Amino acid sequence: MPRDLTKTLTYLCLHLTVGFSVAYVMTGSLALAGGIALVEPCINAVAFWFHERAWKKHDAASAKAGVLPRTALCAA
Repeated sequence: MPRDLTKTLTYLCLHLTVGFSVAYVMTGSLALAGGIALVEPCINAVAFWFHERAWKKHDAASAKAGVLPRTALCAA
C-alpha cells in the first residue's frame, strides 16, 4: 500500500477516535457524536490526502530546480 494512503488511513482512525470522544463529551449523545465523528474526519482525511500529494509535487519541483529542502537548510 502506498505510504500516502497508509498515512491517510491511520490519520483517519486517529481523527475518528478524537472526533467521537470530543463530540460525545460535549453532547452526551452517542448518535450525535457518531454522526459528527463520521462526517468531519472523513472529509478531513480526503483533504489531508490531497495536502500530502501537493507537498510531494512541491518537493519534487524544488528538487528539480535544485532548491534545498527546508530541513536541509536548518541542519546546515
